[in-house]
Order: sequence, then structure tokens, then C-alpha cells
Amino acid sequence: MKKLKRLWVSEMRKAASAQRKRVGAMLKVFRAKPSAPAKAETRSSATTSSDASKPIGAWVSGHRRHGPASTQRIHYRLFLPYRSGASIPMVVMLHGCQQNAAEFAQGTGMNVHAAKRGCAVLYPEQPLRAHPQRCWKWYDKAVQKGGGDVAALAALIEDVASSHAIDRQRIYVCGISAGAAMAHILALTHPALVAAVGLHSGPVFGGCNSAAGAYRVMQHGSRDPGVAMDELLARLPRTQTTPAILIGGDIDKTVRPVNQCQLAEQFVSLNRTLALTAMPTKERRFGRSSKNALVRRRFTINDYTIGHKVMIRSVVIEGLGHAWSGGNDALSFNAQGPDASRLMLDFLERHRRY
Repeated sequence: MKKLKRLWVSEMRKAASAQRKRVGAMLKVFRAKPSAPAKAETRSSATTSSDASKPIGAWVSGHRRHGPASTQRIHYRLFLPYRSGASIPMVVMLHGCQQNAAEFAQGTGMNVHAAKRGCAVLYPEQPLRAHPQRCWKWYDKAVQKGGGDVAALAALIEDVASSHAIDRQRIYVCGISAGAAMAHILALTHPALVAAVGLHSGPVFGGCNSAAGAYRVMQHGSRDPGVAMDELLARLPRTQTTPAILIGGDIDKTVRPVNQCQLAEQFVSLNRTLALTAMPTKERRFGRSSKNALVRRRFTINDYTIGHKVMIRSVVIEGLGHAWSGGNDALSFNAQGPDASRLMLDFLERHRRY
């Protein structure tokens, strides 16, 4: 446990503390605690793009009770775009450790991209009571079987989708780090709910059943990632596919790149009913170059397709650590690079659940 906690927070605690002081005023509108009863919602002020004169949508905040005798609550923020149709898609965004819903939204800029596409964005928030670092308990055995935090998240998604004009065939789940692990488990245990997933810097599924084991998985991956997937498919057989986009950095020392390689293997196994074709690796460049110094870096894309449709995409970004690529680097857990929010939405919007 000491190693796990040190890994998650030691390198970034000082930076997180400093940046929170700088952006505290900016995030005030998001931090208001909802006082509504269970399942009730309150509409807050408008969300704007970089041009503050052009509102792009509105925030709704609320909470849902769950657990024994409904004694526990999970809070959330919901972004609703002003430009939308009769039935709109929804992206569920799961933050990582040491983050909350407001910071995750601000850092990733997902709302700006979603507003252009008429897409709602739901940000569940892990309470401090549940974990002192706000970590989702992806390593818990009950969670990996569909209980605990993941059951609460599934129920919340169902409630929000029922209360708003959400297209049930276009519900997507994304996350970073512990949030990515939870997004994966949601897709595995609730295939009728999730159309596709986007995982950023996520650990492989099923490699441990405890917090202590999570440290080993994050550093070394799973000893046999295929076994966990085979056991889950034997217990929860499925008839539909689960498309996925995986994004990570090649110098991530918190969740090392071996995890992304094993996640790709797991999604190939998960979609075993398809005749997937592994495409040649594509290379792209990002950043700027000058006369004095070359700063352009590369990222690679590996696709698995069926026909012309990409079902699994793995993006590895050179020089990226444990941070959301293309996010607001004034905030912790965000870094310069290809825009992960846009990459995810470009991929996700091509898929729907049938």
C-alpha cells in the first residue's frame, strides 16, 4: 500500500498543490456542492469556449444514492450542449487519482469538442470518503466482477440517460489511469450499456485483486492478460463488439507502456468473433521546429480493422508521461501533445451499439 500511494501521488503532489492555488478562483463555479436530493439536479452557469462571449452549453450538477440502504452518494457534473438534436450521444469521463470532475473537465477540454458535435458529457466523481485520493477501486475483486464502484457508475449512467434525451446506442465511456481501468471494467461487465471506450494511460484488466497488487500491474503489466479475459468471457458471454481507442505515453513511469500493449491484446480477444486485420503501423509528427532546436516528436498508430472500419486503435505518444495528451498543462495530469479528447471523439462517433 505504501508503494502504491507513493507511486500515485509523490511525483505530482507538489505540482498539484501549487496549481490548485492558481486556478482555485477559475474553478469556483464547478466546486459548488449540490444540495439537491437523490437524483435531483440543479442547473448552473453556462460553459463557454475560449471566446467567453459564446456560450457552448450548461452544467448540471447532482448526485445519486447507492450502496447498503442508499447511504452512499456519488456526485456528478453533466455538460449539456446548446446545439443538440432530439437524441444526443453521451461521453462518460472518469477522472484519475488526485482529480475531481471539475478539474478533469477543465484539463481535457472535452466539453469544447463535445459541444461542436452536439454531445453530452457526464463526469462522475469519486468521493473522498470512498478513497482519500479519489481513486476508483479498479483493483477490487468485487468491482472487477461488476459490483462496488462499477455498479454505482452503471446505475448513474442509466439514471442520467433516462432523465435526458440521450441516445442509448451512443453511450461511450472514457477515462485516464484509474478512471481508464474503470471505463474498461464498465464495458466488460455492462456490454449492453457501453458502445465503445477510450482509455488513456490505463492499467491492464484482471492482473490483480488488491491495492498492493495494483502497483505490480501498473509497473509490469499482467503475468497472463489472456487468462483474465477468457475467464470473464466464460462468465459473461457476449454477442456484441466493443470498439476501443487506447492512448498512452512512451515514458509513462506510473502506468508503464506494457499495459497498453496488453490492453490491445485483450480487446482483440474481446472482439474475437470478428475477423480483425492488424494494419501496418502509421507514424505522425506533432510539435514545432525552429532553427535553433528541433522539438517535433512522433506518435504511432496501430489499428485493427474489419473491412474499412477501425475497431481497435492504439496510439503511443513519444515523450509523454502520465498525463492527458493535449490537455491544459497549467493543470496537473495534463501535457502538450496530440489532442486526446479530439482523437477519442473522432474514433467513438463512428461506432454505435446495435
